[in-house]
Amino acid sequence: MAKLKEKKALMIIAERNFRDEELLEPKKILEDREIKVTIASTSLQDSRGMLGATVKPDILLSSVKVQGYDVIIFVGGSGASQYWNDPLAHSIAQKAVQKGKILCAICIAPVTLANAGVLSGKEATVFSSEISKLEAKGATYTGKPVQVEGK
Repeated sequence: MAKLKEKKALMIIAERNFRDEELLEPKKILEDREIKVTIASTSLQDSRGMLGATVKPDILLSSVKVQGYDVIIFVGGSGASQYWNDPLAHSIAQKAVQKGKILCAICIAPVTLANAGVLSGKEATVFSSEISKLEAKGATYTGKPVQVEGK
């Protein structure tokens, strides 16, 4: 079994209006456990969170190689809707599932996973304003703060 410090996480954020704490708190937890965190977005320019945090992404979303990561995390916030119908984001989610990676989404970001087709027939949760979008793609909304299905 690989040590945690050999693990790599990819966090995908919106260019604008990602939810600060949904990026920064999980990132700190992962880094405190010596997991290498890479931040991806559609631009390498500074991304701004809803609460004012500024983050410079490490790589472009178009450069993501899913096989290089152990976990893929789609960060929430109102800006996360930029990925809901994004074919590249969908491809990343689909490849993560195909390759047996841990795939996560926070807040409204599960809509991206639902639209990618990876939540069909699975239990999932999402921010309450987006429940119908999850269910329309075949996911079963549980209402839990955190829902784990498989990995």
